[in-house]
Amino acid sequence: MEIKTDALVLRCADSGENDKMVTLLTAELGKVGAMMKGVKKVGAKLRVFAQPFCFAEVVLFEKEGRRRVISASLHDGFFSLLEDLASFYGAAVVARVCDTLSFEGMESRPLLVSAVKALEGLCADKEPLFSLVPFFVDALAFAGYQVSAGACPFCGKELKGRMRFDLSFGAFACRDCGQGVEASETTYRAVKAAVAGEKIGDRDGALRAFRLLCAYFFEKTGTQLREAEEFLRVI
Repeated sequence: MEIKTDALVLRCADSGENDKMVTLLTAELGKVGAMMKGVKKVGAKLRVFAQPFCFAEVVLFEKEGRRRVISASLHDGFFSLLEDLASFYGAAVVARVCDTLSFEGMESRPLLVSAVKALEGLCADKEPLFSLVPFFVDALAFAGYQVSAGACPFCGKELKGRMRFDLSFGAFACRDCGQGVEASETTYRAVKAAVAGEKIGDRDGALRAFRLLCAYFFEKTGTQLREAEEFLRVI
């Protein structure tokens, strides 16, 4: 059986002398593994696609529960990510988050769209945080871990100054009402802009928001984002 679908390469590993095993995020099938035969050979037609972050329309051949990529039409290789260390590690964060939140058989179009948009932003923007924070918010919402950045959910007051973020419920609250880690107003405003689909203009707020969302991600998934640690080290 052949299956045609858009796919983003999340990771790949050598298999034998000339083959690779790739993990793909697809819109309809969720996260799937597939073999790519002969792609390590010089001149192999699929060689360019057998790299992390490549986005293409692929044809998968499935037999007895095993899949193989038999053709691919590249949408975008995002090759400029390899020219900047911060952007590269930012893309690695995107791939790891998708790898953690997606599963085989799960309809994953919203996550795929968000991931591709984030990679486009990482290639185009000088500040990778402005692409990563909105992606994080969208990816968490896809997994059912929505972030609330409205008024205080307890007293209804507008949030200003120092406040708290509850890692259990993913909500900001005023300092007197809420529980959890302390958060600044700049953090709150960056997350609020991302939730509303608006541009983030403050780098410091985006940096604090990224760190907070990493902590929330760990709270909900138990996954420590080593890629995020490397990203923070180089920016």
